[in-house]
Amino acid sequence: MTVDTQLPFDKQYVSQYSEKRNEPQWMTELRQQALEKADTLPMPKPDKTKIDKWNFSQFNHEAEGQPISTLTELPEGVQSFLNTEDEGQNLLIQRNNSVAYTSLNQELKDKGVIFTDIFTAAKEHSDLLEQYFMKDGVQVDEHRLTALHAALMNGGVFVYVPKNVELEQPIQSVFWQEDPSVATFNHVLVVAEEGSSITYVENYISHNESDETVANIVTEVIAKDNAKVSFGAVDNFAPGTTTYVNRRGVAYRDASIQWALGQMNDGNTVSENVTYLMGDNAYSDAKTVSVGRGDQKQNFTAKIVHYGVNSEGYILQHGVMKDNASAIFNGIGKIEHGASKSNAEQESRVLMLSSGARGDANPILLIEEDDVTAGHAASVGRVDPEQLFYLMSRGISQEEAERLVIHGFLAPVVKQLPIEAVKNQLREVIERKVY
Repeated sequence: MTVDTQLPFDKQYVSQYSEKRNEPQWMTELRQQALEKADTLPMPKPDKTKIDKWNFSQFNHEAEGQPISTLTELPEGVQSFLNTEDEGQNLLIQRNNSVAYTSLNQELKDKGVIFTDIFTAAKEHSDLLEQYFMKDGVQVDEHRLTALHAALMNGGVFVYVPKNVELEQPIQSVFWQEDPSVATFNHVLVVAEEGSSITYVENYISHNESDETVANIVTEVIAKDNAKVSFGAVDNFAPGTTTYVNRRGVAYRDASIQWALGQMNDGNTVSENVTYLMGDNAYSDAKTVSVGRGDQKQNFTAKIVHYGVNSEGYILQHGVMKDNASAIFNGIGKIEHGASKSNAEQESRVLMLSSGARGDANPILLIEEDDVTAGHAASVGRVDPEQLFYLMSRGISQEEAERLVIHGFLAPVVKQLPIEAVKNQLREVIERKVY
């Protein structure tokens, strides 16, 4: 028996929600049209993963969160992602569906940098937001979940970096799902204009161990000519959250988008990370780590599509599975006709710690041009007994030896996260999930 995907929300609800948020007319109309499309569009069909019985429709849509005046008011689990002593950091904290805290350096404001929640952006920067919102990246009508996202978006941020502005300090968002029943329909839009650069990091945190709810997240990263975007994330939704996350990048001439994603959810998850290299000499490097446990089911797709001449795309996926968890890792490099002299490289490796754990690494190359280079590697297996033997021969216990091997296996992604507190927290999450 399949799960009923009929939503308890209608066109009137969507219109009233948009009106309550004081959204511009274009956003209201987009929501209404998206809800209509959701009724007819099919669900996505991730490779080798059946999601027809997953919960994508039973949730509460609204829950306000109280603001805070200082970071020390936050629970320890949230504080661990932050430098609580730096009150001048570029930071936004979303508590349920409300902004609880925001801070942006005055110098960046003076340079025209925008870093605000998605609803403020819709009111104060409507034309700019409309120019990019679900236009170049994720499309509303890709499938039912993208349409539902557009119709029911209830949070997120807008980041805009003007031409030739280079940010030396990172910008960070923390999305805290405090209410165990509220859904997270976040939309994150990062736009880097020509010659600009930015490092952006986000964290997702929830506490619903048994309450069932949904996270439907869409991220769009637009890197204009010669722009550089470094994007880091740690997703840490609790077991009760069924997660769909779609992170999409578009890189134009001489632009680069680098991804470092720690996907540490405890609930069933479908994750898509797709980058389009539209311009000549465009570059993308997508690194992902994941740890699965319990009876968790996950499906990860990392894809880089080459359109520009001499474009480069690198995919690295490392996953650790234990208990009865299973995961599919799809690494897809596609070189379109005309993207000559491009290079597509990928590596997907899965480490299984238990006899009931399952991992599937699928490297896929789709080449429609002759003058290119491409390569892939994939492996699925247990902890190498020779590595354990070497470490244990130096007086290290078997448990500690396994721990060192696992951390070393995941290190290529962990070390790429640009904020030290987030990097340390990801290590702690890995530690907790593995042991």
